Amino acid sequence: MLIFAPMADFNLIMPKMGESIMEATILRWLKKPGDMVALDETILEIATDKVDSEIPSPVAGRLEKILFEENAVVPVGQTIAVIATEAKAGVSSGNGKPVAPIKETPVAPPPPAPKAVETPVTPPPAPKTPSVPYVPATVTTQTPVTVSNSSGRFYSPLVRNIATSEGIPQAELDQITGTGHDGRVTKSDVLHYLSNRSQPQVQAPVSSKPAQEITTPAKATSTSVDGGIEIIEMDRMRKLIAEHMVRSKHTSPHVTSFVEADVTDMVLWRDKVKDNFYKKYGEKITFTPIFIEAIVKAIRDYPMINVSVDGDNILVKKNINIGMAAALPSGNLIVPVIHNADGYNLMGLTKKVNDLASRARGNKLKPEEIQDGTFTLTNVGTFGNVMGTPIIFQPQVAIMAAGAIRKKPGVVETPYGDLIAIRHYMFLSLSYDHRVVDGSLGGSFLRKVADYLEAFDPQREF
Repeated sequence: MLIFAPMADFNLIMPKMGESIMEATILRWLKKPGDMVALDETILEIATDKVDSEIPSPVAGRLEKILFEENAVVPVGQTIAVIATEAKAGVSSGNGKPVAPIKETPVAPPPPAPKAVETPVTPPPAPKTPSVPYVPATVTTQTPVTVSNSSGRFYSPLVRNIATSEGIPQAELDQITGTGHDGRVTKSDVLHYLSNRSQPQVQAPVSSKPAQEITTPAKATSTSVDGGIEIIEMDRMRKLIAEHMVRSKHTSPHVTSFVEADVTDMVLWRDKVKDNFYKKYGEKITFTPIFIEAIVKAIRDYPMINVSVDGDNILVKKNINIGMAAALPSGNLIVPVIHNADGYNLMGLTKKVNDLASRARGNKLKPEEIQDGTFTLTNVGTFGNVMGTPIIFQPQVAIMAAGAIRKKPGVVETPYGDLIAIRHYMFLSLSYDHRVVDGSLGGSFLRKVADYLEAFDPQREF
C-alpha cells in the first residue's frame, strides 16, 4: 500500500565565509527551479571580497524556488533558495524508499494522513524581482558593492579587491580576457595578467596634495561587525597619509643607513642649562633644535642632499627648509616646516620648534607652514624607539630619524690610554632616494650629522 510521506521545505541560506565577511555575491546558479539536487552536489557559486566558492546542497531534494538572481549581493544568513526534501519531492512506500512522483494518481485511494502529520500550505511562487535583502541592525553604514562596469561586465568582489590592491584601474581591468562563465574575469585571469604585466598602463589617481596639508581630520566612523571585530573607517587625513606613503615607496627606491653617535656632551650641556634657559627665555629647550642645527650644518657640507627630482632633472634647493614630524592627538602625524632654518641660531630654532609643535597639536598651523620642506627630521626616540627606517616625504630625497638616547658603557680615549666609561649613545638613521643619492653621499652626510652632535661644545653659552 502506498502512503503519503510528510512534506518538508529546507531553506538554503547564504553561508558565512569568515568572521569579517557580512555579505556575498551570487555568481551563478548551477541548478534551476524544478531540478533535482543530490546531497553535497554544488548548487551555486558565490564570491566575497576574499574568495570565490562553490556551495554544495546540504540536503537532497528538488530545488523549488530561487529567491535571489545572479549578481545579487546578499547578507550572510539570508535565505536564498527553498529545497523540497525527497519526502516532498516524491511518495514513499512503507520501507521509506521513494517510488513515484506525487503528481501520479495511485491505483487505490490513499488513506488519510495521520493527524499528527501536518501538511504545510505550498507558498505562492516567488516574484521575479527579489525583495531588498535584510541589512543587519548592527551595521550602521554600508558601502554599496559595484559588481559590474558601465558596459554591464560583471566582476566578483574578489577580482575587484585584487585589482584595487594591485593598482589596476577600471579601463585596464576591462581589457583582461576572462575565461570564466560567460567570459567573466576570474582570480586566475587576474593573477596571470599580473605575472605578465611589466607596469600599470594607467596609474590609479592619487591626491596631489601632501597628507600634511590637512590640518583638521574628519571624525572617523566605526562600525561594530560582531563581537570579535570592529571596522574603523579612515579619516580624511589618514587616507591622504596612506596615499602619500604608498606613492613615496612607488616613486623612490629607499635605502637606509645607520650610525651610532656618542652625544654625552650634548646631553650633559642640556641638563645643565635647561632650567636657566627657561627662566631667561620662557622656552623649554629639547634635543630637536640641536638636531636641526646639526642637520643644517651637514646640508651646507653636502648640498646634494637638499634636492628634489623632476623627471631627468635634479633641482638643487638654495633654501634649507627643515620639516619636523609632530604627532597629533588623533594619532596622525603632521610635518610643520622651519623655512630658512640656516638663518636661526639655537635660541631661534628652539622658539620656532616649540611654537610649531604647539600649534600643530592644536590644529592652528597655517597652510604655508606645512609646505616647501626640503629635508625632514622625525624623532622616533620620543616613543622609546632606538632607530627607525622612515619613508621619504615627497618630493624630498632624504629623511633622518633620531633614536632614543641611552646610557651604555663605551671606550673613551684619554692621554692616559683607553678607558671604559658610561656614555650617552643614540642611533641616527637616514632613508634616501637611491635614484640621486648613492651610498657614499647618504652615508657621508649622516656621519657628518653625528660628528657635529659628538663635537657639541659643553661650555657653550646660550
